[in-house]
This record gives sequence, structure tokens and C-alpha cells, in this order.
Amino acid sequence: MANTSDIRNGLCIRYNHDIFKIIEFLHVKPGKGPAFVRTKLKSVTNGKVIDNTFSAGHKIDEVRVETHKYQFLYNDGDDFHFMNSQDYNQISLNKDLIDSSNLLKEGVLVTVIINSEDGLPLSVEMPASVVLEVVSAEPGVKGNTATNATKPATVETGAIINVPLFINEGDKIKIETEKGTYKERFKE
Repeated sequence: MANTSDIRNGLCIRYNHDIFKIIEFLHVKPGKGPAFVRTKLKSVTNGKVIDNTFSAGHKIDEVRVETHKYQFLYNDGDDFHFMNSQDYNQISLNKDLIDSSNLLKEGVLVTVIINSEDGLPLSVEMPASVVLEVVSAEPGVKGNTATNATKPATVETGAIINVPLFINEGDKIKIETEKGTYKERFKE
């Protein structure tokens, strides 16, 4: 049993008969009244995000988890297939367990969080950014650059990302996986 002082990003807890992963937290000590912790929790079973406030010292039921590196192999519909990089065991996970599944490219290493008690995968953590090739992008209109103008571009995984006007087909771009946004042009 842990308490609110043990809360950190990535911690998995059991709350309301479900397992949640803490995405954000903030310790608040108002001038009047007791301290509390404001959290944003994401359900690892259905992906719903809820806001919750715990009073200071509140007991929380921590779930023990293991993390393993898996390589993404392929997907067939809603099932995504991964291989453990150490023992080469393969697992198949539903699309709902993966944040930004539309940015997954074959061969990318991800971190799979597994419940230590029953051995079931809880969620998949993507790398902070991925490099993908632009397969289609409309040409930018000259003279349209007074502000940070963007245009939609389709990358090799099929995802559509807003990119600056100077990005063309064949360019490789770095994409921030958490927000699904363009970060920079990638030069090899």
C-alpha cells in the first residue's frame, strides 16, 4: 500500500475496480485547508482518461508492473504483433492498448508494461518520437508564409500530420508521439 507522496508519472494503481496509469499529477497546498494531489488517470483496460483528486496521505493500491522492450512486427486489423527483443517470444495486443498506434512503423522498439501478478500486458509506451517518411504532401503556396502556415501530409504509416509548407514528398520527419505533431525535418 502506497500513499499520495509516492505518486509519480507512469505509476499504475488500482482504483474503482480498474487499473489506471498516472499520466499527470500536481501536489497542491492551498493557503487554507488540507493539501491534496490532483491527478489525471488513464485506464489501461479501455483507455479512458479521468481526473481525480486524492487528499494528502490517502492510501493508494499500487499495481506491481514489469517493463519489457518489444519490437513491432506487423498489424492485421485491430491486432498488433510484437516480439520480445530478449527471448524472441511474440505477443499480439489490441489496438486500444497502444497510444498513437497510427505512428507505429515495423521494427520500432516500444516498451510493454506487464502486470507482475497475472502476466497480462497492460499498455504499450511509444518512444518519445519516431522518424517517418512523407508519402504525399501538397506543394506549399509561395507567399503564404507570413505566419506559421501548415499543410496536411500523409506519412508511410497512413497517419495524417500537419507539417510546415517546406516539407515535400520523400522527406523524413520526426514526429512527437505523445501529441502526434511534427517536430522537425530529419537529416541523415
